[in-house]
Amino acid sequence: MCRIIKLTIAYEGTDYVGWQRQPNGQSIQRQLEEALGRLEGAPVTVIGAGRTDAGVHALGQVAGARLTHPIAVTKLARALNAMLPADIRILEAVEAPPGFDARGSVVGKVYRYRIVSGVIVSPFERRYAWHVTYELDCAAMRDGSEVLLGEHDFVGFQATGSDVRTTVRRIDRLDVVETELSRAEGGGQLVTIEVEGNGFLRHMVRAIVGTLVEVGAQRRKPASVGQVLVSGDRAAAGPTAPPEGLCLLRVNY
Repeated sequence: MCRIIKLTIAYEGTDYVGWQRQPNGQSIQRQLEEALGRLEGAPVTVIGAGRTDAGVHALGQVAGARLTHPIAVTKLARALNAMLPADIRILEAVEAPPGFDARGSVVGKVYRYRIVSGVIVSPFERRYAWHVTYELDCAAMRDGSEVLLGEHDFVGFQATGSDVRTTVRRIDRLDVVETELSRAEGGGQLVTIEVEGNGFLRHMVRAIVGTLVEVGAQRRKPASVGQVLVSGDRAAAGPTAPPEGLCLLRVNY
């Protein structure tokens, strides 16, 4: 009997070319398909809730796959983790209801971006945060982010060359939180940007972060964020923040 299996996955994306299978390197999707294929004894296609770029991490990516192997679903996560590299873990495996579509059934996602602002960055943070050496004005960043809430055309925050049916998306929550790091943690400031919405364009979160960091560094005014929405011009936004600070926290269904 064929079952649809829903997998919740965490991975450290540093050494991967991203989620999607690619001919030029190892991907998360390929690793999962190879592990499931060994179990099934036949090729298995894994469909993810969405793609993450090279170097981006996940604590709650979701994927679906069809299996005919009779293994109990309660034993599946352990069996797959025994075959997967240590930087990819299956957190949960459950049998999904008929009609479940790991990508098409998504109603929202939550991303977190981490920035370390200080003279040095701890070696334990270098793979999981963007290191900037200048101080960030988080109050200004929060002011600039307010205009992004709600439904807008986010084409100005999309990677150039993207091909999607519509660039309209809705952001339900965008939080900018700062905490002081201890001396043992390298000192300085940890800025966390968490954003929740019904969907995101390619590089959209990283472009928003890059723009807000320019606001925090006083290189642009908070009002300029809204001007990017109005103009729809990618060149009017800030740089694309590097991938290592980004993590997919949760996929909502």
